[in-house]
Amino acid sequence: MKLTREQMDAAIFGGCLLGGGGGGSMEKGRALAAEAMRLGGVDLVGIDSVDPETVLLTCSAVGAPAAPDACVTPEAAGRVVSLFERFEDLRVGGLIANECGGSAICNGWVPAAMSGRPVVDAPCNGRAHPTGVMGSMGLHRDATYLSVQSVSGGNREKGTYLEAIFRGRMEDVSALVRQCSVRAGGLVSVARNPVSAAYARKHAAPGGVRKAIAIGEAMICVRARGGEAVARAAMDVLGGAVVTVGRIQRFDLVTADGFDHGRVDIEGGFSATFWNEFMTLDRSGERLNTFPDLVMTLDAESGTPLTTADLRRDIRVIVAAAPAANLLLGEGMRCGELFGSIEAIVGEPILAHLSFDAAERS
Repeated sequence: MKLTREQMDAAIFGGCLLGGGGGGSMEKGRALAAEAMRLGGVDLVGIDSVDPETVLLTCSAVGAPAAPDACVTPEAAGRVVSLFERFEDLRVGGLIANECGGSAICNGWVPAAMSGRPVVDAPCNGRAHPTGVMGSMGLHRDATYLSVQSVSGGNREKGTYLEAIFRGRMEDVSALVRQCSVRAGGLVSVARNPVSAAYARKHAAPGGVRKAIAIGEAMICVRARGGEAVARAAMDVLGGAVVTVGRIQRFDLVTADGFDHGRVDIEGGFSATFWNEFMTLDRSGERLNTFPDLVMTLDAESGTPLTTADLRRDIRVIVAAAPAANLLLGEGMRCGELFGSIEAIVGEPILAHLSFDAAERS
């Protein structure tokens, strides 16, 4: 289907909620949507309508959303696909987003509109996640797989714009891309890791874009009723709940190595840690939710989703949460070996609260 402007707005609003604190800003998402519309619009197709052998290319943004010099233009978002195709002799048949978020849901829209290719509704993950490997659909488990990733971003006027393309082991290439984001001022667009539609159907999160649209539509419909009504509407779709409403008493944020991380304390004894996305939510020392559960903050008055980069001390927020079992998740969220790194960043136990053998989380 050709996305209408209203559906794009809903995708951005619902995508930001599914970002769980990360996934980029709605402002950047709206800029990408506007450029895609100017170029002719976006065709969204379901994974089941795509030939299983069709090559799909992931479009992503990598970096620290709170970095003051972060700059990725719609032109850079389109540039990475042409860079990739110059390097790789592949016939790309469709584009997929790496995750859901306020801007991430729009990843691929601009190059799709430029080229006439469809956006396939099979994002690598149906929520946002901190590391590129988490959004690579389990490809890192194949020791012979060589990741190819193209990069574009930065501010030309400030002399930070760069382009690059890498091929190598998944973890190594992802680390190089992350360093490119640092050199570019905090954020870059990325095209990466072509896979067949058959692989994406099994290892990505089919239906993730339509889920974001459904959530966004439910939220937008009740905005006139205030923030809590908006949060409840989203949680009704996801089978989650509003956890608390309160003022932020403490907000610590560090931007380092291409990531944001820190801690938020909210009145009533609630505390959350984040690594771009929220990783943990506790109440008086008791764990309530652990990534990949979805934890999200919203403005208490309007219900506008607030990423961790939007938070400040003394603002009133709604905290909402939904269990991972209710989300559309990609293969990376079922790879326990990727979660140990979270503990070192946020200083909280993660693996002890998760079971990767007991249940499939999609």
